Amino acid sequence: MNATRTITLYEWQELEPSRENGLEGVFLDAPPVRQLAEQLDATGRLGIKEMRNGLAVRARSYVGRIRLGELEITVLPKIRQSSLLRLLRYAFGFRNLHILDDAAQQLETAGFEDLLVSQLNAEVAELLSRGLRRTYEPRREYLGSPRGRIDLQRIAADGGVVTAAIPCAHHPRLEDSLLNRVLHAGMGLAASLANDMSLRRRARRLAAAFEELVSPIRLDATAIDRVSASMNRMTRTYEPAVSLIRLIYEASGIAFAGSPATLRLPGFLFDMNRFFQALLSRFLRENLPGFKVREEHGLRRMLRFAAGFNPQNRLAPTPRPDFAVLKDGVVESILDAKYRDLWEKPLPRNMLYQLAMYAASHQKRVAAILYPTVDPSASEARIDVREPLLGREIGQVQLRPVPMQLVEELACGTATAQNQRARSRLALWMAFG
Repeated sequence: MNATRTITLYEWQELEPSRENGLEGVFLDAPPVRQLAEQLDATGRLGIKEMRNGLAVRARSYVGRIRLGELEITVLPKIRQSSLLRLLRYAFGFRNLHILDDAAQQLETAGFEDLLVSQLNAEVAELLSRGLRRTYEPRREYLGSPRGRIDLQRIAADGGVVTAAIPCAHHPRLEDSLLNRVLHAGMGLAASLANDMSLRRRARRLAAAFEELVSPIRLDATAIDRVSASMNRMTRTYEPAVSLIRLIYEASGIAFAGSPATLRLPGFLFDMNRFFQALLSRFLRENLPGFKVREEHGLRRMLRFAAGFNPQNRLAPTPRPDFAVLKDGVVESILDAKYRDLWEKPLPRNMLYQLAMYAASHQKRVAAILYPTVDPSASEARIDVREPLLGREIGQVQLRPVPMQLVEELACGTATAQNQRARSRLALWMAFG
């Protein structure tokens, strides 16, 4: 490729090579660029195929920007950025803090990564203004004025006290904890990803505020997992910032199964499936009184190896739908969240087969796909699953559109009795049709 080209498309949109969209005559000449394109396709992030006359690009559920050599591809969400920010805050429990400017136009032109970085800037600035949490950290060092416990074993190993400083083991109360180190590293990552110059500068200033207080670390999934596992009521104010750092970290790389290493991307691609599932989870849990919503509910004993025919003694697979709605311990509804507008796009066979299995797993014999839509005319569709020979119905798959504009109005609106009744009606319809 000889010149820089910028291609913009929406989620699930497909572009064939043409002169109008700038993909005609564009090819992936460098082997590293071609390898990256293959990895993006293999992991389901972005479909890129070299045709005879140029590149074909197929967006999926990932949004953001990626650079392939001299080609920059931007995938935009169909939901307006300002609405998406409100829904992100609701889904993940982020605080309604001031970000960017108040102008809606600036929100609409910001990249998706900028929305997350700006929210992280606001969260970390709030934490810094209150003062970073300090914890008792173990230290072993030589001190002129002894503190804590004198390290007798070190003195013996040194052959006695040979200097004016004495080895001590003590626990000073410091900001230099793993939690604050992850925040520091997360701000550095955010600064490297932001497209907006003012956001980048602010992220760097916030990162600089940590430098004299905490030790630098290399940000990885293990450090984020350790911090998340140690969260308690004393660190609750840190949870939104840590969640944002996890989202930004995961969207800036590719982790391969069975490998601890993560390939860093020249860009940022965020999986909207994760956002949509978090949004539905919170909305259903909050607005289905009398029911329990269980995520990743394992359908145990549905599949099993036949007796005597499990030569490698493997565990039987356990299907796990995104949500099971239970009442008094009995499954009343099985739901799967799919971030694909099935009102505009056809239902893939793998989704249909998956839901048909879920429907056969419980007494109601019904399973539903919840999918997002911005089309007000979208309505529910139902597919009967029948026995091929006798035509006996053995289950039903329901395709249920989730009106994103209505969800935004109800979830992010003023908490009133009327609003709560409307929330409950929508949640009941989403769960049971």
